[in-house]
Amino acid sequence: MSRSSKNVRRFVPVGIGVILVVFMAVLPLLNLSLPGILPTPTYMPGTLALLSLCMVFAALALSYNLLLGTSGMLSFGHALYFGAGAYGLGIALEHLGVPLWPGVFVALLGGMVIALATGAVSMRVSGIPFAMVTLAFAQAGSVLVRRNSDITGGEEGLSLNTDSVPDALVGVVNTRNLYWLTLAILVVVYLVALWVDKSRLGHLARATRENEQRVRVLGLSPFTVRLTVFVIAAVLASLAGVAYMLLQSGTVPRAVSADLTITILVMVVLGGVGFRWGAIVGGVLYTLLDQRLTVLAGSEAVAGLPDVLRIPLSEPLFLLGALFILVVMFLPGGIAGTVDKLFRRRGPGHDESTLEEIDDAATQAEHPVEVRA
Repeated sequence: MSRSSKNVRRFVPVGIGVILVVFMAVLPLLNLSLPGILPTPTYMPGTLALLSLCMVFAALALSYNLLLGTSGMLSFGHALYFGAGAYGLGIALEHLGVPLWPGVFVALLGGMVIALATGAVSMRVSGIPFAMVTLAFAQAGSVLVRRNSDITGGEEGLSLNTDSVPDALVGVVNTRNLYWLTLAILVVVYLVALWVDKSRLGHLARATRENEQRVRVLGLSPFTVRLTVFVIAAVLASLAGVAYMLLQSGTVPRAVSADLTITILVMVVLGGVGFRWGAIVGGVLYTLLDQRLTVLAGSEAVAGLPDVLRIPLSEPLFLLGALFILVVMFLPGGIAGTVDKLFRRRGPGHDESTLEEIDDAATQAEHPVEVRA
């Protein structure tokens, strides 16, 4: 393949991404209808709120993909950092009395500090023990949120103090502005995830995922690499939590629960582990199905069906679970993985190239080639 054709193939995804972002940006100005998928035309608040929620969870799935896809870390506590962003912003506005943007900074800083503390402890182990430790931290965070009602609102959740939020981001009439803000956050999360994957940090994270012992032999620190990726993913999850708090004008204890982490895991697996655009597709598709199947379950059409059909169709979680089983059985690589196999057709040595490149780089650093005249 010529160099020009390689350059064209390299920039095709960039062009498609830019076109999609521009289309999503102008979508609130258009009058498009998708019956059965979107509740109202695209310029109305109901659809914009639903699409904004889809983008929030797409950003959250992207952050989790950094853990599972890039670094191979199965975490059951990722929702803790999402909740740290949501509750952190709410607490900063309510109890510290700071304006919105300093409150966002406080929330992200809080998420980073929590990630540093919990990640440093969790990464003393790996595999299933790592997943269990992260689960324990998530459960501890959930207990703290539920028991400290004076600060977090307890079981009732924490409402957003709109006195410190600009008027342009408050109320149903400003749903369009919240939509654009959520889109901007999704783009930021994607760009950070792209930078991590393409940087030396991402190469080291993938190498550690493949063969930690070999990376250690090369004189590198797998612990530092994993902790760095862990903290970056946590901060991105906190940013998604900030968007969720603004969009929903509040948050509830489920935002820090292990149940939400399982939901994020399903999103990533549905879209395709290791694929950034797959995480976005999985987050959007799961959120749409979750919202629209709930409407379907309460419709008159389902109520009039025989019990053998009415009972399963009236349970959205049953339908989502069945869909997930079908994807795992027939599309083991998820949506993005299946598309990748059909169109990209990666070679069998693709995964090993990361280790080989790092090994070669280390060898060259130790034994530089002499250049003779």
